Amino acid sequence: MLEKIQEFVCCYQSIFMCLWFSSPHFLSDVVKLGGILMTLLAAWYLGYLFAALLAKKTITPMADLQDIGRKPVLRAPVPKRQKCDHWSPCSPGSYAYRILSGGGKGKLAKICFEDELLISEEKGNVGRGINIAIVNYKTGKVTSTKFFDMWEGDHSGEMMTFIKNAPEESLLLMVTHDDGSTRLKNDTKKLVEELGSKEIWNMKFRSSWAFIAAKGFKLPDDIQKEKINHSDEKKNRYNGWPAEIQIEGCIPRNLI
Repeated sequence: MLEKIQEFVCCYQSIFMCLWFSSPHFLSDVVKLGGILMTLLAAWYLGYLFAALLAKKTITPMADLQDIGRKPVLRAPVPKRQKCDHWSPCSPGSYAYRILSGGGKGKLAKICFEDELLISEEKGNVGRGINIAIVNYKTGKVTSTKFFDMWEGDHSGEMMTFIKNAPEESLLLMVTHDDGSTRLKNDTKKLVEELGSKEIWNMKFRSSWAFIAAKGFKLPDDIQKEKINHSDEKKNRYNGWPAEIQIEGCIPRNLI
């Protein structure tokens, strides 16, 4: 910095000596020239200081300048997860349930009640045939679960006994995985019909079926209780399997 100023002063002295010997209006020329040179020197010096002191990090990147004119992106809040993955919550005085049938070999059936998986692949208690969970209505707690293979063996009688032994004031949640009809006998179908099923007699090979019933009391008419989907080679979602189905809803806790 000092060397630059010295060079400038030497240059100024040379010009001064030249004007001293050649110009008749020496004094006025010197004043004018001195003012101009001093102004240039001051401007150069200030610019040099400004560039040296200005930190690079204070300079706004071009990308940030481009973002100034853009409108802010409004993002919707992540929806709160509801019990049993319902879209909308059940009232505090209700039980939430969701029954999902199996779909193909890789998607096993599930029964959820009050956000607890009663039957699922994760729990290791789901199987081919008809899966049943029994829930104590007053406490909302599961009392028993079991599946009954309707393709091999004779398990229809076991299923009938299991249903009959369910205590009064119980909820029975039923769902199929794979085939639930081939070895299902008429006396068991009759028992399920007495619980309120309207589709049990329509069961076919690999029909997807979900059903919820109450033993010893009546469920409201406006909730989903049953759904069925039959296997159809032209409409099946999976190879030889119909699409899975589900029923879900909220059961008031003051029915008894």
